[in-house]
Amino acid sequence: MQAVSELFRKNIRQYGMIIALIFITILFQILTGGILLKPLNITNLILQNSYILVLAIGMVLVIITGHIDLSVGSIAAFIGALAAIMLVDFQLPTFLTIIISLVIGGLIGAWQGFWVAYVKIPAFIVTLAGMLLFRGLTMIVLGGQSIAPFPKSFQRISSGFIPDWFGGSSLHILTILLGLALSLLLIWQEWKERRTQLKYQFEVAPIWVFVTKLVLLVAIINIFTFVLATYNGLPNILIILFFLIVIYSFVMNRMVAGRHIYALGGNEKAAKLSGVKTKKVTFWVFVNMGALAALSGLIFAARLNSATPKAGTNFELDAIAACFIGGASASGGIGTVIGAIIGGLVMGVMNNGMSLIGLGVDWQQGIKGLVLLLAVAFDIYNKSKTT
Repeated sequence: MQAVSELFRKNIRQYGMIIALIFITILFQILTGGILLKPLNITNLILQNSYILVLAIGMVLVIITGHIDLSVGSIAAFIGALAAIMLVDFQLPTFLTIIISLVIGGLIGAWQGFWVAYVKIPAFIVTLAGMLLFRGLTMIVLGGQSIAPFPKSFQRISSGFIPDWFGGSSLHILTILLGLALSLLLIWQEWKERRTQLKYQFEVAPIWVFVTKLVLLVAIINIFTFVLATYNGLPNILIILFFLIVIYSFVMNRMVAGRHIYALGGNEKAAKLSGVKTKKVTFWVFVNMGALAALSGLIFAARLNSATPKAGTNFELDAIAACFIGGASASGGIGTVIGAIIGGLVMGVMNNGMSLIGLGVDWQQGIKGLVLLLAVAFDIYNKSKTT
C-alpha cells in the first residue's frame, strides 16, 4: 500500500483527472438513464470533440513553453473558409486541398512565431491580434455567407468510419481485432519498459500494481472497441487522433525536441545556457500549432459540411481549458499530451452529459468555468505542498 500511495503521490494530478473523468462519466451515465455510454452517443462524443482534442495537442506544447495562443479558433475558421473555396469554387481534389490548407496553417503559425520568438512580443498580444485578424479575414473571404456542400470524400474526414474488411453483420469485426492488437502492443510495450527500468536498477511499482494497471487498461480498451463495434466501428477521426497522440507523446517523452520544449518552459535562461536554441524552439512550436489549428478547422468544416463565418468561436478557450484541466501548468514546463486529451475528454463528457439532461447553456458555461478554476487551484496547491 505504501508503494501505491507513493505512485499516486508522484502522479497525483494525472491520476486525479483520470479519477475525475471516471466519476463524471458514471455520474452522467446515471443522470441520463444510461444514454451517455450508448454506442451512438459515444460515437457522437468522439465526433463532437475531435477538433478540440486536436487543438489541445498543439496547445499543450505552447503552454509548456510558457506561452499561450488565443488565435487558434480564428485560424481554424479561416482555413475552413479557404478549404471551402478550394473544394467548392475551384473544385480542387480533396487530398490537394488538405495539403495546401495544412501548409497555410503552418505559415500562419510561422508568422506568429516570428513575432513571439524573434521580436519578443508577448504571445498573448501576438495571438490576440491574430484572433482579430483571421476572424476578419474569414468574414472577408466568405463574404459573410456560408459555403456548402463539400464532396463526400472530404466529409469522410470527420463523419466516415473505417470499413469492415471481414464483413461482420451485427458486429464490426475489424474494430474488435484492432482493440485486441492494441492490447497486445500495450502489454509488450509496458513489459519492455519495466524490464529496462529493472535492468538499470530504477525504482518500479510492485508486480501486482503493474499487472492490475495492465488488466484495467486492456479491459477499458476492449470494452470501448466492443461498444463501437456494435454501431459502425471506429470513426476515421479516431484513427487520426490516435496517431497524433502516439506521435506527439513519443516526441515529447523520447526525443531531444521534446526535452528542449520542457527545458524552455522550465527555465528559459538555463535552457539557453545549456545550448538549447530557445528562439528556434519557440518558433517551431507556433508553426506546429498553426498546422494543427488548420487540421482542426478542416475537421470542423467536414463535420458541419459547410464553412461559416462564426466557425471556431471559443475553440481556443476550450483547448486551453483542456490543457490546464489535464495537468499543464500556467507557469510553463509542466504538461503532457495524454493529460491534455484527458482534460479535453472531461470537458467533452461534461458538455455532452449536461446537454442530455437538458441543462441550459448558461449553467453549462458556469460549471465549466468552475471546473477550470478548481483544476488550476488544485495544481497550485500541489506545488505548494512539494516546495
